[in-house]
Amino acid sequence: MDLCTIVTNVRSIFSLPDAVFRINDLIDSGEATNTELERIILSDPALTAKLLKFANSTYFGFSGKIETVMKAISIIGHKELRNLVIASSVTTTFKGISPDLVNMDMFWNHSITSGVTARLLTSSVDSRERFFIAGLLHDVGRLILFSQFPKESAKILHCLNQGEDAAIQEERKIFGFTNAQLGAELLKQWKLPPNIWKMVEYQSDPMKNEEYQSDASTLCAAISIANYIQPCTNQPMNLETAISDRALKTWSYLGLTAEIVESVITVAKLQVTEVFNAIH
Repeated sequence: MDLCTIVTNVRSIFSLPDAVFRINDLIDSGEATNTELERIILSDPALTAKLLKFANSTYFGFSGKIETVMKAISIIGHKELRNLVIASSVTTTFKGISPDLVNMDMFWNHSITSGVTARLLTSSVDSRERFFIAGLLHDVGRLILFSQFPKESAKILHCLNQGEDAAIQEERKIFGFTNAQLGAELLKQWKLPPNIWKMVEYQSDPMKNEEYQSDASTLCAAISIANYIQPCTNQPMNLETAISDRALKTWSYLGLTAEIVESVITVAKLQVTEVFNAIH
């Protein structure tokens, strides 16, 4: 199977709102003005409402209430705005997936937990929202598989009780690629920046690409921590195998101690519920 072909075939099904692509293209052009961005956002009432709700959550910690899109753009900045717009839209993009395979509320709760945790783990303030988006979208490839290959996906899900690595091996056996690689291709075709989709692509093998080693390790560690806080499916999870040796290596690589992980979990739990309510 060719993952590029699969993504091309489903891109019309799993597509972000037109406003998101227009904002993305405008920001990429380097000529975006706050007025132009505001006009595009206001053309989508649902996006406007979600954006303002998200911007006013304690997750961002802005002082004072943000009542207008223009103020949100001015405070957040263009790059973070793009990430916020994507986060505000993506949870309504994937529809029609069998509840026998996944509970979508549980799935997005896990994805948001991964995003919040990745944001907490990154040492770069300027990159926090990028890591949040990578965590939020790290598992969208699995949704494509659920949608297009339900029988094969059921077999893979049964491997999850043996750990994430067992499920990844089954994906490679059946498809010849992983859900991470499939998800990265979708994000690439959505025209997200390489520093987001590359992170997603290498989440299962962070040491494979030297350029994105640190980023992918951070995402891998965040996902492993999120698995403890909120699993991605309602399949039984063996906690002894929930954190793979690969994930533990990333903890060591990043200098994460048990105390740091425990602290991250405590803060993440406080933030996840509010973010979930704001964007889902």
